[in-house]
Amino acid sequence: MTDTRVVLMTVPDLHTAEAVVGNLVAARLTACASILPGVTSLYWWEGGVQRSSEVLVVMKTSTECVDTLISRAAELHPYDVPELLTLPVENGLAAYLAWVGRECYVAEEE
Repeated sequence: MTDTRVVLMTVPDLHTAEAVVGNLVAARLTACASILPGVTSLYWWEGGVQRSSEVLVVMKTSTECVDTLISRAAELHPYDVPELLTLPVENGLAAYLAWVGRECYVAEEE
């Protein structure tokens, strides 16, 4: 197991993805995010099956940043209950994992 985590998030459109991710990258809460448009989601909401076209965002971050990243993403997200899921990274290219660890940190409050 590594200290790297993948955080999955869906958003309604590309504009929202870029706005939310831009904020999270600038805040150094994620080292990198891949934005994947063209996702179709089916889910139960408000008493029935819903279908939505969405954008999937795959963020790479550190264990240290996960809670702050999720909290900030939820604040910026337009959904009432956004999909924000964390997955552990078992293994990967050591240089990439080290880069993620160097680039992500929670800034001290001023």
